Amino acid sequence: MSARTILRTGALFSGVCLWISAAGAAVAPLFSFDRDTFAFANETVFEYHQGHASLRHENGAEKPKRFTSHCFVMSRGAAQFRKFARFDPTLSPLDDKQLAARIRKVTGRKPWAAPLAIQDRITIPGLGWPTYCRPGNGRIFLPHGSAQQARTQAELERVLARGEFFVAYLTTFPESLSINHGVLVYAKEKIFGGGKRAQKLRYRVYDPNHPDGPRTLEWSQRESRFLYQRDWDFVGGRVVVWQVYGRFLQ
Repeated sequence: MSARTILRTGALFSGVCLWISAAGAAVAPLFSFDRDTFAFANETVFEYHQGHASLRHENGAEKPKRFTSHCFVMSRGAAQFRKFARFDPTLSPLDDKQLAARIRKVTGRKPWAAPLAIQDRITIPGLGWPTYCRPGNGRIFLPHGSAQQARTQAELERVLARGEFFVAYLTTFPESLSINHGVLVYAKEKIFGGGKRAQKLRYRVYDPNHPDGPRTLEWSQRESRFLYQRDWDFVGGRVVVWQVYGRFLQ
């Protein structure tokens, strides 16, 4: 091997190493529930007692303003901010109008698009509309048996394996409407039962109704169905899962 060839090979190798190092430095950190979710809650239209809904009983002449029916917007927004925005605490704060314009730049991007490189993201200094009537939500009227749910779970696995986020529409329709809700699935938590024959898979969920901590979505391999945890606004148990914002009109 000639000296010139050795020099060329060394230069190429050094360039590849520098590119890999730069790419690694530009990779965003893993999703953190405390850092990457909203500090406020999506409020519910109804009151809930042990997971069962009832009409709210407001006292007084004026009803308080509530931030309700935005679970899909908040789930989508959490994914969009992770993919398209970055925060810089060294910059001067923006006024409300400027900040709203930056936020619209983030939320105006297609949520299924590939993440931007860190240096190309929309910079925000510092550390809507009701969404139940989305076109994609009409799929609750389509067949959704165990085979369809198995395909949804397989797509969930593929999305998480790519390091992306899965915005899920949870419903119990047509059996009931005990839940009609949008959440963000962001990580696979544990495998129960051992190996490929595990009976249950568990996923970590950002639920806009619960900013205090992650919730749990389970997949039962044996029964080919999803189960969502019990909370004050849901009795817990089986849910039908549909992916939303994975592509156009979804």
